Amino acid sequence: MKVEDYIDKIVTNAKKASQVMSTASSSLKNTALNQMADNITCNKAALMAENEKDIKAAEEAGLSSAMIDRLRLTDSRIEDMAEGIKQVINLTDPVGEIMEELVRPNGLQIKKVRVPIGVITIIYESRPNVTADAASLCLKTGNATILRGGKESIHSNIAIYNQISSALEKTGLDKNAIQVIETTDREAVDYLLKADEYVDLVIPRGGEGLIRNVVENSTIPVIKHYKGVCHTYVDEYADLDMAGNICLNAKVQRPGTCNAMETMLVHREIAEAFLPDVSKAMSDAGVELRGCEKSREILPDIKQASEEDWPTEYLEKILSVKVVASIDEAIEHITNYGSAHSDAIITENTTNAKKFTDEVDSSSVYVNASTRFTDGFEFGMGAEIGISTDKLHARGPMGLNELTSYKYIVYGNGQIRE
Repeated sequence: MKVEDYIDKIVTNAKKASQVMSTASSSLKNTALNQMADNITCNKAALMAENEKDIKAAEEAGLSSAMIDRLRLTDSRIEDMAEGIKQVINLTDPVGEIMEELVRPNGLQIKKVRVPIGVITIIYESRPNVTADAASLCLKTGNATILRGGKESIHSNIAIYNQISSALEKTGLDKNAIQVIETTDREAVDYLLKADEYVDLVIPRGGEGLIRNVVENSTIPVIKHYKGVCHTYVDEYADLDMAGNICLNAKVQRPGTCNAMETMLVHREIAEAFLPDVSKAMSDAGVELRGCEKSREILPDIKQASEEDWPTEYLEKILSVKVVASIDEAIEHITNYGSAHSDAIITENTTNAKKFTDEVDSSSVYVNASTRFTDGFEFGMGAEIGISTDKLHARGPMGLNELTSYKYIVYGNGQIRE
């Protein structure tokens, strides 16, 4: 089948399925989600066998260790996938919620009601758990979903999708409510991004190159973040033990994720006391440090940071370090080089904490906590569909509410406009 015909069939079926899904009951959707979670848990061996094909191909292709880590399915990650789906079951279905209600002087009763967006396309790379995360959230909100993972995870994605599709059929829902594009042909994506008659929203998840390509070629609205250049600022009033633990976690717990710290900013008043210990901890964890001139006066063995380092999302065990003279300089650095994703201050000073949270214009701003928490699961949303640094419609981790729109329902008793 030609690529165009293949995509036409998928988007047409998705549009029809979305009309049915928009009125599906919460109990039916939850039954399907529970079956999805059970299918995934009961078929771990099959999922890991298919994932191993992707891992082997990735290693042969020379993908980075961070990319392979994002790609790998382990027993615990499969359990986390299923747990994420079950958390979505326990969340309140937002569809049908009356957001606002008023009665006009002429007697018209106006209700603003939450409704599904319609058909949502998710284009993503590497992490196969996105297949389950996206499917569960879109299903709960009554949307139809078209999933297009990267070629590096094609076997894993299809294996997970097969369990999802089986769950839909077992519970009597239209299997076209969730579809996976099984071809890795790039023409399929190019054609799909022009299907604005059928698809209502595109959410890309992956590297900056993928996301920019989607934005530049899509005639469908896009919600996205380009990259995660996340900062942790260690203030002069920081608890240094706390700061060390947080910075280490933010960098090394999973360095290949968009919410990992890429630059550590340290106030000059505590730099000499703080940097040697945290540098050793980072080094022991395999992290390469690249520092400014002032930080290299304290840590002469680390590499010199270049101008290109400050806006770089490494997604590896590499960390930029800069000593700053003030909180204002830290905020200015974040404004100039950050990506409006996630940034943190470590401080015991409430005035500085408020200044940081007020002036840092990022989707998630932390006080005394790791940026690694910017995640729908950690924010209590269940699984997440993605993280947005946009300011319209959705910002930060995107859960159920962000996958809905609204419409106005107006009740009258014969009113006409004069």
